Amino acid sequence: MRTYSPKASEIQRAWHVIDAEGLVLGRLCTETARILRGKHKPIFAPHIDTGDHVIIINADKVVLTSGKAEKEMVYRYSGYPGGLKSESYAHLLERKPADAIRQSVRGMLPKGPLGRQMIKKLKVYAGPEHPHSAQQPVAAEVAHARAR
Repeated sequence: MRTYSPKASEIQRAWHVIDAEGLVLGRLCTETARILRGKHKPIFAPHIDTGDHVIIINADKVVLTSGKAEKEMVYRYSGYPGGLKSESYAHLLERKPADAIRQSVRGMLPKGPLGRQMIKKLKVYAGPEHPHSAQQPVAAEVAHARAR
């Protein structure tokens, strides 16, 4: 019995839309990374991008639990001495909510060319509108990510 490996022509890519209003950031991002990677499909292979496209709307209404918005920090490093910048998640969500979600999902994907290919299929919008209605996205339900 040989191991099945999907070919590029066999991969069917669907579009999913997730409404992030009232969802916990980490739980939303793990589910998004799972769909981008293709782990929800029976043809999943770790060395091939079999995942679907994901649209996240209402990114500005995502929540963090137990005061982590003020406690947890986001770091950027320029590569130069003294070039470490830090800010809290609360400030980043206020300033650029789409980037907070994109960076969180990116950390959950494979590193290297495969992960860079997967993150290109993620579209994040702060408001309720998105320009991808022509792709007929299906609403993805992430009930376990609701804030309690």
